[in-house]
Amino acid sequence: MTGADEAPNRSVRRAGRASPGDARDRSPERAAARPRVLRLPGGITLRHSRRAAAVTATVLLGCAVVGAVTMFTGTYRIGTGGIVDVLTGGGSDTDRFIIVGQRLPRVCAALLVGAALGLSGALFQSLARNPLGSPDVIGFTTGSTSGALVVILAGGSGAGLGVGAGSVLGGLLTAVVVYGFTAARGVSGNRLVLAGIAVGAMLASVNDFLLTRADLESAESAKSWTYGSLNAVSWSQVTPLAVALPVLAAAALAMGGPLRLMEMGDDTAGGLGVNVPRVRAFGLLLGVALAGTAIAVAGPIGFLALAAPQLARRTARSPGPPIGPAMAVGALLLATADLLAQRVLAPFQIPVGLVTGALGGIYLLWLLSRERRASGAG
Repeated sequence: MTGADEAPNRSVRRAGRASPGDARDRSPERAAARPRVLRLPGGITLRHSRRAAAVTATVLLGCAVVGAVTMFTGTYRIGTGGIVDVLTGGGSDTDRFIIVGQRLPRVCAALLVGAALGLSGALFQSLARNPLGSPDVIGFTTGSTSGALVVILAGGSGAGLGVGAGSVLGGLLTAVVVYGFTAARGVSGNRLVLAGIAVGAMLASVNDFLLTRADLESAESAKSWTYGSLNAVSWSQVTPLAVALPVLAAAALAMGGPLRLMEMGDDTAGGLGVNVPRVRAFGLLLGVALAGTAIAVAGPIGFLALAAPQLARRTARSPGPPIGPAMAVGALLLATADLLAQRVLAPFQIPVGLVTGALGGIYLLWLLSRERRASGAG
């Protein structure tokens, strides 16, 4: 505001009337969205807003509701008292197998995988400064799938640490290739997205070739895994992700400040003291690790990492990558999609990746129509 503008505003305030700018600044909506700083030991600062916290809490409540519906319903009917008995250590062997051995790990897997993909998408979109910068669009999910397929077709099963290691390693190698293509002329958002799409298309052909060279039984097992499913998930698959996700999320929170500055442009962030190449490399590493560990549990699940951060950003309206809201929205989306996958054609169950693919297509059509209306209004 210039000095010429300040004097009239002061006179208006002395008369007891607020200027339009003051009304906007003091509105409850802007106050709720205004970031607050939380300083932690070690020089780490976290920014949050009341609106983002409220959105996250509301979405987590929705996760609890969807999880409870999944636990208390199903083809094998167990009364509420029976479920409570199982959760408190009692119940019959069959009830314990259904609740503790099948439904509970599936709910936990859906929430954890959804949170990991939501956070991965938020990191990639922030680094690329592009809403299409999600791991499934720019090829990292396809690379993780390639690594996992190599392990599965080499004699491994569709689960376990071997598949997880192959998934993470495949994603990392893909990230190195994509970064190498873009680093020569400077890493920019559009260049990163285009290089990722090109590498992902080539890797998709490699995946199809691997399936054609495998024997029939291995090819069928691997092909069903590529649809993305939580049908046979177990605690042995959930535990590694449950251990890794808090560590990766804490690292992402610590990067929140530099990522927020990088969204204003590399030159601006560099001028403010951010080591842009190091932050970008570490952010890509975190995003690939999150996507790879999620894929190791459920297989490749499309569109979730694309839609969850955008929905979180639109609802939370917080500056920078919406880390907490994106994790919560991702968890709710995947838990809801998995509930639909179990119940829509019951007693038959469909892969949850097909449900998220359909929902993602609807989301993209809605986004396209929204942009068209906005351009028409402009």
